[in-house]
Amino acid sequence: MKILLAPAETKKEGGDNKPYYQDNFIFPNLFSYRDEIVKQYEELLKKSSTSQLSSWFGIKKESEVLKYSSSILHKPTMKAIQRYTGVAFDYLGYEELNSEAKKYCDDNVVLFSNLFGPISAADLIPDYKFKQGAKLPNISVEKFYKQNFSEALDQYLGEDIIDLRAGYYDKFYVPKQPYITMKFIKDGKVVSHWAKAYRGIILKHLALNNIQTIQELMNLEFPNLHINEIKKIKNQTQIVYHIV
Repeated sequence: MKILLAPAETKKEGGDNKPYYQDNFIFPNLFSYRDEIVKQYEELLKKSSTSQLSSWFGIKKESEVLKYSSSILHKPTMKAIQRYTGVAFDYLGYEELNSEAKKYCDDNVVLFSNLFGPISAADLIPDYKFKQGAKLPNISVEKFYKQNFSEALDQYLGEDIIDLRAGYYDKFYVPKQPYITMKFIKDGKVVSHWAKAYRGIILKHLALNNIQTIQELMNLEFPNLHINEIKKIKNQTQIVYHIV
């Protein structure tokens, strides 16, 4: 079982592990591609003024802009699943999970960093800022990662895939094999904020129950969610949940 998850804009500071390095990531044979993006990111940091970076980061507070304007190459790292702190990650509550559930996340979750591309939950990353949709001067990051990592991901993910990402991250990768997506409905409307929360809740319960197959997923009940409809669109099976 592999679960695809989007990153978060907000992140924890600090870390206790070695800085940016090839062995910090899955697909070490493809590290040169990640490094190409990181080098362009580093060049942007060097050449841009504080006001330019404020706009590029989407940050107004000068102290925050200055914090993220420094090189990431020597910053300490931590697991990606611990680094991100957005809504989905708050509801997952990784730090409060038991050791088996943590290992499940480490082994089975693939995140899609706007800077580093596809990474495992256990990959070691520094604190950085790369706003969703931000553009580097000479390259489309999404297309670049999709072109250079899709084949490796097809082999790595296997046959049982749950895609919990927002639709934006299809720009990075779309599975070629059959996969599951989820939509959340409340009072007849598709929800956005609560969708992030329920992605975290679903991942938490997948981990706590050590779910390994799509069949096991279909037999698992999630709190406050009721299956309203199941749609098949080409190789995608979309489970539509009603929030009760």
